[in-house]
Amino acid sequence: MSERRGFQIELRTKGRRLEGYAAVFHQEADIGGRFIETIAPGAFSASLRTRADILALVDHDPGRVLARTRSGSLRLSEDSRGLAFDLDVPDTTAGRDVLALAERGDLGGMSFAFTAVDEHRDDDRREMRAVDLHEISVVLAWPAYDGTIVTARSRPEATAFRLYADRALRILEASR
Repeated sequence: MSERRGFQIELRTKGRRLEGYAAVFHQEADIGGRFIETIAPGAFSASLRTRADILALVDHDPGRVLARTRSGSLRLSEDSRGLAFDLDVPDTTAGRDVLALAERGDLGGMSFAFTAVDEHRDDDRREMRAVDLHEISVVLAWPAYDGTIVTARSRPEATAFRLYADRALRILEASR
């Protein structure tokens, strides 16, 4: 069964490129009050090694493709923080809209669609140890995973927003 998860993630613009993290390791997500989910380091590695065609979409909508690994317009990698991405934004309506929203800091975060391949369950907790990644998505509203901030870095006012967002994040984390 294919699943989707989203995060509020740091997202940066660089010219006509977006970069950031589609998923972060060890970040807890409350999945509809049913269980708490985390992603283990290495969960995406097998999926990335297969070199399958993975899409970058807007809100999981296959009618709004931003990039794909097959063409080289989407680059994915796994590092110690999570699933990193770098994508070339197309000069399409969806691409221009996403870029404008990213530059203003108005995006909700990132999400990804997957099939769990290896998971560990313990009472009301689930750790995903390996997933078959289908796509990543820029989400315009509410991602499933909270905890990090969406920011844009291509405009000077983004620096002030980033400082505000980092401060807000520290306050939220301290209140947990």
